[in-house]
Amino acid sequence: MTAIPERGYARPEVLVSTDWVAQHLDDPAIRLVESNEDPLLYASGHIPGAVEVDWTRDLNDPVRRDYLDRRGFESLLSRIGATRDTTLVFYGDKNNWW
Repeated sequence: MTAIPERGYARPEVLVSTDWVAQHLDDPAIRLVESNEDPLLYASGHIPGAVEVDWTRDLNDPVRRDYLDRRGFESLLSRIGATRDTTLVFYGDKNNWW
C-alpha cells in the first residue's frame, strides 16, 4: 500500500492511517467522529468508540439554515467529549467533506 504522503494529498500531515487509528482506539486524547451522507450508516456499524455527528442535525443551524456558528460548534464539540486538547479524527462515507 502506498504511504499517505506519497498519494498526492494537499495536506498529508493531517491524515491518519487505519493502523494509527487501531493504535489509538483507547487513547483518551483522541476522539473518532463519524459523519456520513447517509445518516443510517453509523447505526449499522462504526469504529469502536467513535461518536456520530449527523451533518443534517448537528452541523446545521435550523433557524439560519447554514452551518453552526463558533459557539454552536464549540457546544457540539463539548457534547461529544472534545476539549481544546483533544485530537479529532473525522471520517465518513462517500469521500466525505472531511
